[in-house]
Amino acid sequence: MICYLDSSVVLRKLLRESHALPQWRQIRKGFASRLLRLECLRTIERLRFRGVLSNEDTVKIRKAFFSLLDTIALLPLTEKIIQRAEQPFASPVGSLDGLHLATALLWQETRGESFFLATHDQELAQAAHAHGLNVLGI
Repeated sequence: MICYLDSSVVLRKLLRESHALPQWRQIRKGFASRLLRLECLRTIERLRFRGVLSNEDTVKIRKAFFSLLDTIALLPLTEKIIQRAEQPFASPVGSLDGLHLATALLWQETRGESFFLATHDQELAQAAHAHGLNVLGI
């Protein structure tokens, strides 16, 4: 299966949190916005500063994250994506989720391939579904 991966899915997997995406092993091609890298690394650092992760755990998780990134196609944040994210969507989403959704929608327009948008974020899932995307993770 082909999946657009949002940060919530990747972080839940990396941090070994409950209710990780059950279809994870079925993903044969993953892609995401370049934003995924920023969001995941910031979250890992925030957890370290809050004492949720030890320095040792932080190093292990960062290493696992960079290994995972080698298997995911990261799409650049282009002006076209930013412009699409500035336009209205079918339901409300925040700024970062708007960039994720715009990236997925533009990928679909250019590729025409069927894929799933994987997220654990209810608002993003609702907006993606409203735009006709197949959603996993909720």
